[in-house]
Amino acid sequence: MKHFAILLLVTVFACSNSGQKNKSESKMVTFEKGTYGYDLKVLQENTKPVELKSGNARILISPEFQGRVMTSTSEGKEGKSYGWINHDLIASGNVLEQINPVGGEERFWLGPEGGQFSIFFKKGDSFDFENWATPASLDTESFELVATSETEAEFSKSIQLKNYSDFLFQFDVNRKIVLLNQDEIKNKLGIYYQETVKSVGYQSVNELKNTGEKEWTKENGLLSIWLLGMFNPSPTVTIIIPYKTDAESDYIVKDDYFGKVSEDRLVVKNGFIFFKGDGKQRGKIGILPQRALPVLGSYDAENKLLTIVKCEIPEGVSEYVNSAWEIQEFPFKGDAINSYNDGPLEDGGQLGPFYELETSSPALALKSKEAAVFKQTTAHFEGTEEELNAICQQVFDISLEEIIEIF
Repeated sequence: MKHFAILLLVTVFACSNSGQKNKSESKMVTFEKGTYGYDLKVLQENTKPVELKSGNARILISPEFQGRVMTSTSEGKEGKSYGWINHDLIASGNVLEQINPVGGEERFWLGPEGGQFSIFFKKGDSFDFENWATPASLDTESFELVATSETEAEFSKSIQLKNYSDFLFQFDVNRKIVLLNQDEIKNKLGIYYQETVKSVGYQSVNELKNTGEKEWTKENGLLSIWLLGMFNPSPTVTIIIPYKTDAESDYIVKDDYFGKVSEDRLVVKNGFIFFKGDGKQRGKIGILPQRALPVLGSYDAENKLLTIVKCEIPEGVSEYVNSAWEIQEFPFKGDAINSYNDGPLEDGGQLGPFYELETSSPALALKSKEAAVFKQTTAHFEGTEEELNAICQQVFDISLEEIIEIF
């Protein structure tokens, strides 16, 4: 009995030491910048992120940053982190006045940005950068985490906003994000790919409900759901936006938001708009709903990474909010699809670098207590060029070789 007691004591001591050793070793594990593990650590040290998992596919969502998907990966903690994150700003704890560009590969915003119905400018202010400011409810205020599971998270927020024309919007936002398994990704995108392809995908379901007593009308201004994804640039990122060649519209692509985009960075060819996503020169483009198709994406040849975004473009609906920074003649002739490439500002500073893929819902004319929903699916694929080419052909009907040769 005495020998048994001594043996038990030794075993407990050994297990205790082993546990301490494992804890010590886990603390010593570090991840390189650019990995999902690195981003997870930064966010856990400064916020309380929600992580969804399905095998090695993972996404990080932040209640503090309006339920935005901060990043994702297809290979667990050691894998590439696909979303662009502003680590320095998040770690600093600073709150900036006009916008807090913390990053994130799908953030929930609302339009319009400019014009007589803008929610980013106060009544009577000139449409200059010093007067522009992101509403706190879309920038610094948290969304409430309503429910969560291994693969789903739901958020809500009650918001009041006045637009440039002094109309008060009262509404509830409900945002649900679902991590998709491989079969669900294939079904959502209507594709097939080999099991050897590394993938992660998720869908967001975004609802806006008019909780005020007044109907939302074109005379007072309308809102739209605006989803923006910030991704990591590289010299070999090409943004791919197919468009309807047989449609009639004022233009194929609006290319002068921040000065006209040069021809060596923007190519319109055979039903496709190609735009450089290298984070080296600031520019933004837009596609009207008459021309827009429900898919867009990007290919990073250096990292063998294909990103696809699929949204909803309702057939026959042409009224989208206009975000141009001016009093507008046509406030409901806005874009359905946008893309932004970051670059140095006039003072030499830079927000990123990153590039963005953006989608918008139509202008929402909601009666009191009426709601509208806008859905989007985002997926990333890593693999050989041959494997990714097969996916690209199915989604866009164009080869990776043709995309790579554009620039």
